[in-house]
Amino acid sequence: MIDKNQTERCDVCEVHQDIVQAVQTQLPDEEQLYDLAELYKVFGDSTRIKILYVLFESEMCVCDIAQLLNMSQSAISHQLRVLKQSRLVKFRREGKTVFYSLNDRHVEQIINQGMEHITE
Repeated sequence: MIDKNQTERCDVCEVHQDIVQAVQTQLPDEEQLYDLAELYKVFGDSTRIKILYVLFESEMCVCDIAQLLNMSQSAISHQLRVLKQSRLVKFRREGKTVFYSLNDRHVEQIINQGMEHITE
């Protein structure tokens, strides 16, 4: 049993110091890790995931996405704003209409890998 004032420790940790140092040199810096964690937070909302799936198929305007997902335009606009800020979607204007699409193929790859993982 370990005393409350003691911490569990491997008796051979000094032997692995070279491994620890080698791995530590490969870790991204703290800012990159923070940015990556923030990116994955964006995927933590099922509405945003639905929007991304819709945009896999076609570039669409807010009205069309709202109708397809049976949601209000303001709710869709709010989620698109989050997706734009995270650089997951881009937009283009055609007259007064704004069309949204995936920013690049990485977005679809991230979603597909996640889906593959949960369906294994």
